[in-house]
Amino acid sequence: MKQTDVFIAGQDGYHTYRIPSIIVTHKGTLLAFCEGRMSGAADKSPTDMVLKRSLDNGKTWMPMQMVIRGVPDAVMDPCPVIDRTTGRIYLMYDRYPRGFKMSAAGWGMDSASAWVTHTDDDGQTWSEPINITKSTKKREWTQIAHGPGRGIQTQTGRLVIPCNCYDIEGQQWAFAIYSDDHGDTWQLGGEIGPRMSESQVVELADGCLVLNMRSYRERGCRAMAISRDGGITWTDPVDVPDLIEPVCQASVLLHDTEAGRGTGLSLFSNPASRDRTRMTIKLSYDEGRTWPVAGLIYAGPSAYSCLAVLSDGTLACLYERGESNPYEKIALAQFNIEWLTHANARHR
Repeated sequence: MKQTDVFIAGQDGYHTYRIPSIIVTHKGTLLAFCEGRMSGAADKSPTDMVLKRSLDNGKTWMPMQMVIRGVPDAVMDPCPVIDRTTGRIYLMYDRYPRGFKMSAAGWGMDSASAWVTHTDDDGQTWSEPINITKSTKKREWTQIAHGPGRGIQTQTGRLVIPCNCYDIEGQQWAFAIYSDDHGDTWQLGGEIGPRMSESQVVELADGCLVLNMRSYRERGCRAMAISRDGGITWTDPVDVPDLIEPVCQASVLLHDTEAGRGTGLSLFSNPASRDRTRMTIKLSYDEGRTWPVAGLIYAGPSAYSCLAVLSDGTLACLYERGESNPYEKIALAQFNIEWLTHANARHR
């Protein structure tokens, strides 16, 4: 286990860094995204989307760069996905205008909107963002968010981004958007809820999609839903008692897909407690049906996270942590499966 601070509150001109996302390019470059909140820690405060790149599996990081200028508005919720065919990396995000009000709805400039940009050079430069709100948001939704975390590409080539929204009555729903033309256009999939929020998606060996969701049903655990048609429709949400949560974002990935192996391993990260502490990695040997192995990577205040498999086969978790609150730093923890199984043995 090795841990490195990547973003530190107060440095490089930003009050707070939040909402980490990490993805590994085809060339092995690590792209670590987050929100750079300019004047405070509050959601929807003036925020830019920023990025750090590592060419050596996280040992060193290049200077921070701005991907999207949001200030005085807020650009939020980074959710990248890589197209295997083209190598192009898409970054989905949402934009909230300064002074946004919950009552705002529709597709206008005073509304929450959905955007995408892309890079063809491992994150060095990014395209002019495109507004995809009309095809991926219903008019009656007052808020939308992408991920946060990362999307996937299915076996059929479909790009899938997990999302969530608020409807006009204030209910929260999870859903997905997708592209079947390598990111040229994006469509709206089915909804799951109510009282479902921030989610991440994986594809099982049989082609089913599983959406793992933040739950407001007061059960103290995550919820999940299954799609057999690539995210167009979903089953009703069910609780996942093994994955306790304090009502917070989490990350999940299928190790097979990331590492190109037939191991059947799945990984999950979140603050596994009733409050935002104890950032924990869990391991499943059966595509997420059970989670028998757990390794604690940080006992203190912690919150959002994102998992990745690095080019050398080691695992990484980019997550929020601090001493007095979870939003003092965004750190990268690097480990391997052996560390995780040994950590579980120590817990027993």
